[in-house]
Amino acid sequence: MFALSLTSPSDIIQGVAARMKRRRLDLDLTQRELAARSGVSYGSLRLFEETGKASFEAVVKIAFALEAEAEFEALFPPRPAKTLDEVVGRPARKRARRK
Repeated sequence: MFALSLTSPSDIIQGVAARMKRRRLDLDLTQRELAARSGVSYGSLRLFEETGKASFEAVVKIAFALEAEAEFEALFPPRPAKTLDEVVGRPARKRARRK
């Protein structure tokens, strides 16, 4: 079956930045206060809110400062088993096959 996605990576990035900003404002924090709490520079925080551009490390630090770190647990969940071998405990692959 064909899955149609109407979101792009850019849409997701902008959405995360907007939700982070909303949480910051809900907690009544200024950008400078959040930067100090998270250990992320003020310029990096401002750039993230405006463009969505930031290192993954910066985003995680901001999430911790906003008490939103638990949401990262759902980012890459294990895939459900599709075969009987996967169900009975066949060892997980550690790397992909060469092509």
